[in-house]
Amino acid sequence: MFPDDEFEPTKKPKPVALAKPAAGQCLCGKVRFEIDVPARWAWHDHSAASRRAHGAAYATYVGSWKKRFRITQGESELSRYEDAKSKTTRSFCSHCGTPIAYERPRGPHMVNVPRALFKERTGRQPLYHIAIEELQEWAYTGEPLVPLKGFPGVVWQRSKKKKRSAREGMF
Repeated sequence: MFPDDEFEPTKKPKPVALAKPAAGQCLCGKVRFEIDVPARWAWHDHSAASRRAHGAAYATYVGSWKKRFRITQGESELSRYEDAKSKTTRSFCSHCGTPIAYERPRGPHMVNVPRALFKERTGRQPLYHIAIEELQEWAYTGEPLVPLKGFPGVVWQRSKKKKRSAREGMF
């Protein structure tokens, strides 16, 4: 017997199961999309442009390769805003105004999607902060919050005033 007679052909490896795509939608549901997971990256953007586009203290995005991003419903409902100065493009639902995608010339093969639009995990946690120097003084940064008496589900940040000592008196 030759050693080759005992040789067994290698078995084909089992295909790796890809994770189910992460699906998202706009507020009214007319525009729906999905990305293959995991997303490429995720971050919080504190820039003035993102604050204004989202009407919020900052925007949290997940980045995906364009070839892994699909509009599954309502492509005709999308409107685009192209900023000539920055050469960026923002797509949004023309019915409800929800921001859907943000594209930059520095990443021509990438699309950035607001994280809040996804129902499930995207495979990336937002670990990065962009334009942190533009963080607004009124933005919540993790200070302790306490329940507001008489308003279930509402919490607030107590003022940082020093309490008066009894010796200080009234005047």
